Amino acid sequence: MKYGLYPGCSYEGTAREFGESVDAVCNILDLDVEELKDWICCGASSAHNTSHLLATALPLYTLVSARKAGFKKLLAPCIACAWRLKTAIKEIKEDEKLRLKAEGVVGRKFEGGTEVFNIVEFFTEEVGLKKIEKAVKKPLKGLKVVCYYGCMLTRPPKVADFDVPEDPQSVDNIMRVLGAESLDWPYKTECCGVSFALSRTDVVIKLCHDLLEEIKKLGVDMIVVACSLCQTNLDMRQKEIEKKYNTKYGIPIVYFTQLMGLALGAGSEDIGLRRLIVDPSPILKKKGIL
Repeated sequence: MKYGLYPGCSYEGTAREFGESVDAVCNILDLDVEELKDWICCGASSAHNTSHLLATALPLYTLVSARKAGFKKLLAPCIACAWRLKTAIKEIKEDEKLRLKAEGVVGRKFEGGTEVFNIVEFFTEEVGLKKIEKAVKKPLKGLKVVCYYGCMLTRPPKVADFDVPEDPQSVDNIMRVLGAESLDWPYKTECCGVSFALSRTDVVIKLCHDLLEEIKKLGVDMIVVACSLCQTNLDMRQKEIEKKYNTKYGIPIVYFTQLMGLALGAGSEDIGLRRLIVDPSPILKKKGIL
């Protein structure tokens, strides 16, 4: 099966390490994934807060491009992108007036025919855990993690149509077939507050502090994420939170695809580990994984 890849604006930018790790894993697993050439920004939450029509028209453009390119299945690694694309498909199918207006904005006719997958959905449902497990060269033995899904990966259920909204297990299952110990915890789908990153930093600091405090109690080696927004928020704000609350964390925030890459035989330079703010290398070396 050939898959189209919608990189979005962060794949080679603010989440470059995420993009590198996804590319590395797809190459190791010999997956037929090709970047969609004719794409534009999906608008994410910014367009949604400005104009419902714009928030629908932007992903419609890309969806039409995917169909023209012959992609029946489209992978969107960024959770916000996947959410926006899936939402647009649902709303366009349910609201003909909205579809016609959106088509008028971008000058393209939407005919459907392309299914969108978020990054976790892609690896669990399209690739499959068995294929991943068979490809493991360096098991993540001795590595204790918690998986943080954030608030968008499985919500809203009618749009995401993936995993269990309040108690997802998909990333945990991937970690387990890689050999890591993935602990259950109650905050896995709580919001980190990234939408308030600029407008209400105080709210963000409080939400991230609550998450990190709960994780600290578990004594894990690192936090595993699938969302680039969550990763950035939890990674870059730890020093600020430590200063405000007079505490210490130093907990690496690692993409699940980075750990997949290591377990499947990729080098640290192939998956962008050096770009993370809280360096996971010391722990990974201690565990014999690096």
